[in-house]
Amino acid sequence: QVQLVESGGGLVQAGGSLRLSCTDSRRTFSNNAVAWFRQAPGKEREFVAAASWNGGITNYADSVKGRFTISRSSASLVTLQMNSLKPEDTAVYYCAASRLAVPPGTARSDYNRWGQGTQVTVSS
Repeated sequence: QVQLVESGGGLVQAGGSLRLSCTDSRRTFSNNAVAWFRQAPGKEREFVAAASWNGGITNYADSVKGRFTISRSSASLVTLQMNSLKPEDTAVYYCAASRLAVPPGTARSDYNRWGQGTQVTVSS
């Protein structure tokens, strides 16, 4: 059963921006660390960004530092602002929630609830 719902994906040209959103359809994840992962065709799912329960601690993959920003907009909404997009950012992006408040882990095993993903395609 899907608990987390992502939206905001789409097709954008290189250098453009997109804002992804993740909402919790069952209960708020205000007390949980949350993260974004992505999976490109033929590749493993990889960590993108994470935030602690109150957004006070964040982690980013080196490949997105300075371009992407994870934010906790409310108790049930997490966003990922993606700027200066590159073709290599093309992937399905997944939202995930942890059982814990901290730390905002970078491993898939740190998270126990997942969304179904939203496609992001960046054209060159």
